[in-house]
Amino acid sequence: MKPNLAQQTTGGTPQDEPVQKTLKQWLLEYRLVLIVATVDLLIWIFASAQAAPVIHNTWDYLIEMVVILIPVAVLMGLFEVWVPKQLIGKYLGHESGWKGILLALLFGAAPTGPLYVAFPIAAMLLKKGASPLNVIILLNAWAAIKIPQLLVEANFLGPSFMLVRLALTVPSAILMGWLIQKGIERTGGLDIDLVGSENIS
Repeated sequence: MKPNLAQQTTGGTPQDEPVQKTLKQWLLEYRLVLIVATVDLLIWIFASAQAAPVIHNTWDYLIEMVVILIPVAVLMGLFEVWVPKQLIGKYLGHESGWKGILLALLFGAAPTGPLYVAFPIAAMLLKKGASPLNVIILLNAWAAIKIPQLLVEANFLGPSFMLVRLALTVPSAILMGWLIQKGIERTGGLDIDLVGSENIS
């Protein structure tokens, strides 16, 4: 019996058939969550007096991540569908030059929120054709050059301190991105999951 078209295009597995993960894959994917849960359980068993604040903090951080990451996931889905790959390649790709660097700095400095929100955005930009240089610059700007952070810094530490720190941080962010991109090029490119990226337009 000849395999149908769906089986031919996916190496014998129909496209609409969900991939079953093994227990080892599941444990590896959620290892950080399991480690935190195990540590909380051990504290509750062996140091019950300190267990309450530890578990309370764990729960607070979990709720915070769920509240933040669900909207981010929705925005990432809309971003994948609505933003053409050619547009990202043009403005943040390898040929974007200083224009791409400035846009990466702006995009990283404008939003608020914790740094872990930026990682799925960075992954999507890479899949859309952004250069590692600009993605690293965006992450650095998100971590250290956010505009609200600069305003608070100027208020408490003074404008001079803020400007000097900014003047040192921006070149460092660009240099770091350039070095990482050169390292990636020497090792043969990024090993990222591009499944379905051919359907991104």
